[in-house]
Amino acid sequence: MNWLLLALTIGPGMLILGWVYLKDRYEKEPLTLVALCLLAGLLSPLAVLYFNLLWQNAGFGVSRNWLDTALYAYVSVGLTEEGVKWLLLLLVAYPRKDFNEPFDGIVYAVAVSMGFAISENLLYVFYNSQPHEAYWVAILRGFTAVPAHATFAIVMGYFVGISKFSPMRPVYLALGLLSAVFFHGSYDFFLFLRNIPGISIGAFLSLYFGIRLSRRAILMHQKDSPFRLKF
Repeated sequence: MNWLLLALTIGPGMLILGWVYLKDRYEKEPLTLVALCLLAGLLSPLAVLYFNLLWQNAGFGVSRNWLDTALYAYVSVGLTEEGVKWLLLLLVAYPRKDFNEPFDGIVYAVAVSMGFAISENLLYVFYNSQPHEAYWVAILRGFTAVPAHATFAIVMGYFVGISKFSPMRPVYLALGLLSAVFFHGSYDFFLFLRNIPGISIGAFLSLYFGIRLSRRAILMHQKDSPFRLKF
């Protein structure tokens, strides 16, 4: 086992989860539930793979036609992956009594998402890469795909966290899913359009705006925490 390569593959996701967990300043979530969400995320690619096969059989895929590529990016990839994460968040963490403030939506969403990102990294680095390129793939994804998954999760968790304590619960739950699908689909759409020179810069712009929104979402939920008054 190449332990350095394994650390480069798993490390970014765990570091991001740890960073978000520490941002939950006023009322920490139980590590057992965070770990359960992480485990659910680690297993989630099995469900995603099943649905992706269905989409492929239906004719979805990357092509030179930008509309076909958009459908693939937003529906086959974005909706499928974020939809599975969203469902796991609602099933594993949402009903628990420990989910007792809006910021918790961010913590648990990131735990699920980082589990997914780690599994995806393992597949890309150890199974879909040649030995001479595995380190490059791990490092590149550690600075792009893994943070991207984190931003999708933070935006999703921001709205899901609000929904738990709002009479407009279905609206905010839908916003959580749709916002994550939008950012995920946009990120992949620009990466998939390889036939247009320089268009991939759109993916990095999407990641940049996602990071900015994520930081703002974290600050807003920190500010509005009902446990803040106890400190």
